[in-house]
Amino acid sequence: MHRARRRFGQNFLHDRMIIQQMIIALSPRAGESFLEVGPGQGALTRPLLDHGVRLTAIEIDRDLAAGLRRHPAAQAGQFQVIEDDALTRPLAPLIDQAYQALRIVGNLPYNLSTPLLFHLTAPPAGIRDLHVLLQREVVDRMAAVPGSRTYGRLSVMMQARCQVEPLFDVHPGAFAPPPRVTSRFVRLIPHRARPLGDVDDDCLGRVVAQAFAQRRKTLRNALRGLLDAAAIEAADIDPATRAEQVDLAGYGRLARIVERQDSAD
Repeated sequence: MHRARRRFGQNFLHDRMIIQQMIIALSPRAGESFLEVGPGQGALTRPLLDHGVRLTAIEIDRDLAAGLRRHPAAQAGQFQVIEDDALTRPLAPLIDQAYQALRIVGNLPYNLSTPLLFHLTAPPAGIRDLHVLLQREVVDRMAAVPGSRTYGRLSVMMQARCQVEPLFDVHPGAFAPPPRVTSRFVRLIPHRARPLGDVDDDCLGRVVAQAFAQRRKTLRNALRGLLDAAAIEAADIDPATRAEQVDLAGYGRLARIVERQDSAD
């Protein structure tokens, strides 16, 4: 029996009804290309392989990776296990190897969920969808609308990249060991045409991070050193506005001004 390792944020899914719900939501078809992040003991791996998908799994725990490699599908060339950190593993080669647009699935460790989300949604093309299990509060923030208490940096950055569809909650008892929080399964569908067009992702990230760093401040104060009041007004935004009141399009306009400023320097 493998003991969950805290340093890897391991909570192993074992509830068969929840696993079945996830498979129904995924609706996998034979021949599709999947990437599973953090397969653990294979709770989702096995039913995915039973559906005939071509599966690559990234597992950081060498003991779990060794166990997964013993699956007969690995010997048949249907299943590849990569022992690595998904946070640093380049996705482009995996996208290039996929027979079809790559589908990503995973039970993401809660302590690394935000950087993993940014990493997994960064490729501009080649990802069909992502289905990930996260802390419920993280999904709430991803799907939040302007003006709400949960609307923030994660909301803007994820919605700039993907359509966010919360699916269903997963109770702590579905895992071993059980986490202290409720989880939520969410579907992310990368935009075919990004809502902000060709806005530079780094510029957008800088604006959003600084705006929400001290969300009680007005943008005039929060963006000091990055954009002055005149530049904020040029984006058709009142400098007295606070970060949570600005919608996605507004952040896109601010990012474009930062991009122009950078080009002029």
